[in-house]
Amino acid sequence: MDLTSHSIAQEEKGTPFVFLAAILAAVGGLLFGYDTGVISGALIFIRQKFALSVFHEELVVSVALVGAACASLAGGRLADYFGRRATLLATSIIFMTGAALCALAPSVGALIAGRIVVGVGIGLACSAVPVYISEISPAPARGWMVSLIQLAITLGILGSYLVDYGFSSAGGWRWMLGLAFIPGLLLGLGMIFMPETPRWLMERGREEDARKVLKKIRGDANIEAEIEDIGQTLLLAKERGRWADLLAPSVRPALVIGLGIAFFQQVTGINTVIYYAPTIIQSAGIPSASGAILATAGIGLVNVLMTVVAMWLMDRVGRRPLLLIGTAGMIVSLGGLGLFFHLPSHAGASAALAVALLMAYVASFAVSLGPIFWLLIAEIYPLRIRGLAGGTAAGVNWACNFLVSLTFLSLIQAIGPGNAFWLYGALAVASWIFSYYLVPETKGRTLEQIEAAWRERLAQPAA
Repeated sequence: MDLTSHSIAQEEKGTPFVFLAAILAAVGGLLFGYDTGVISGALIFIRQKFALSVFHEELVVSVALVGAACASLAGGRLADYFGRRATLLATSIIFMTGAALCALAPSVGALIAGRIVVGVGIGLACSAVPVYISEISPAPARGWMVSLIQLAITLGILGSYLVDYGFSSAGGWRWMLGLAFIPGLLLGLGMIFMPETPRWLMERGREEDARKVLKKIRGDANIEAEIEDIGQTLLLAKERGRWADLLAPSVRPALVIGLGIAFFQQVTGINTVIYYAPTIIQSAGIPSASGAILATAGIGLVNVLMTVVAMWLMDRVGRRPLLLIGTAGMIVSLGGLGLFFHLPSHAGASAALAVALLMAYVASFAVSLGPIFWLLIAEIYPLRIRGLAGGTAAGVNWACNFLVSLTFLSLIQAIGPGNAFWLYGALAVASWIFSYYLVPETKGRTLEQIEAAWRERLAQPAA
């Protein structure tokens, strides 16, 4: 499937300032990654500190996702109403508050409350950051620039693993959780000096302000054509989007794609690795906490490196080829993991094989469902509901994340780790089929061209 009714946009220039703005916004992704990854190592010591049952372990991990799911649904509306920049400023304050609450938690109940606050920050970040970056990016660079959020997420995860390892000898789980305060502060300070997006300013009737921002982020490029394109799009969408608009015929295909990719990104099991990697590795034959956390850091490094590869390929190869090839790699590696856990254990050799298969799985995810989900939900929706629709997709993503994270330890107790990984592999097969038949190619097209293409497809008579 290809949105071929529009030609590739002419090359647009971007100034160093636009790249700085995108990098600072992507710090929201860094926080997202750190706060989701850090619990994997901290959990080993939290379990001992509070004598947690399996259910309470799952709750400490997954309760942040409740806050994230709720905030994602609200975050799209907030980003549409107050602006992308203001939402990111609020996000930084929430992250800092959540980090402090977790670090100082005197009981498991207080820790759970702090994790919910952190989750709210994660939900707002995943709603606002992709939209902010997509709306300031030049079309030819939008793929890799929006993918900065996924790179930042992977860097945050890797950083959290290294922090976990650094404090593992002392069991310093409070430091592990509390250090998220620092990037939260960086996000807030950075966004104070960044502009609002031109498209949001135009939607609010502030054309001159939008023109000033475009001059700042496009440099010597002819910005009047972009101003005209945005204005034309706004004429076709005079009212602010409502929830009912998500089911409009012109939006429905994009909605199905966004929600489908949101669903498959999580139910194929990625966050069982992010949250429980040390636990999985210990069960595979590496008994020490520090050794399991160090192996997990190696997986995190693979995640970062392959995300960089995906960013380099995104605007060269396209979204669809990466999505299909990467998902195929996930199917193979999940099948291998399932087989591994059905074989008799061979201590060190088996543990090394398990780590290698986990690395292959994470590498495949990092070039496909990882960055492409965030990119697509920032590209495929009409301007008037972009924040709302993107937030809805992110909310579904976090709800599925919550479901998988809350049930993983119970699932492997009920059916065994081998069957659990085969279940995720079967869902990855379904994800590949969904992507092959429904996901469009958006490489090289402006956001206005993508929106116009959906309208043209709807207007065409059925064959």
